[in-house]
Amino acid sequence: MGAVIYDQHFNSNELYVIVMMTVGFTIYRLLPRTLSPLQTAFTMLISVISGLIFDHTIAIPPFDLYDIGDNSSYEVFDFISYLMYAPYGYLYIYGFERFRISGIVTIGYMLAWASIALLFEWLGVKSGVYHYKHGYYILYSIPIYLVVLSVQLSAYRAAFSNHRWQKN
Repeated sequence: MGAVIYDQHFNSNELYVIVMMTVGFTIYRLLPRTLSPLQTAFTMLISVISGLIFDHTIAIPPFDLYDIGDNSSYEVFDFISYLMYAPYGYLYIYGFERFRISGIVTIGYMLAWASIALLFEWLGVKSGVYHYKHGYYILYSIPIYLVVLSVQLSAYRAAFSNHRWQKN
C-alpha cells in the first residue's frame, strides 16, 4: 500500500508545531531556573525520547493507529515536531519540583498534565498534525499519557533523588 498524502503544503500542521515549540521554549526561558542544567537537559531529552518511543509504538505497524504530518510516511519535519515535547516535559518536572508535589497530590498533578496533553493533541488533530486511523479515538490517548508521565517522573526521580546518593 502506498503512502497516504494528507497535504503537500506548508500550512496549519507545520504552523502548529512551530507555535507550540515557540510558546514552550519561550515559557521555559522566562521561568526562573529551578532545575540544574543537567536536570534540564535530562528532562527535555527524556520528553523527546518518550514521545518518539510511544508514538512509534502505536503509529507504525502492527498497530498503525494514526499518521503524523502531511502523509503516512515520515518526513524530516515530522522528526522536528518531536522537539515540541521538550519544553512541555520540562514544565511538567519544573512544576513538580517548584510546587513540591508529593503523595496523593502527584496523581492529581499527573491527571492535570494528561488533560493538558489531551488538549494539545486535540488542537493537533484540528491543525492536521495527527490523522487517526483504524477507529482510534482521542480518549484512547489518556492511558498513554499517564504511562508517559509516570515513566518520565520515575526516570527523573531515579536519576535525581536525594536519597540515591546517600549510603545506608
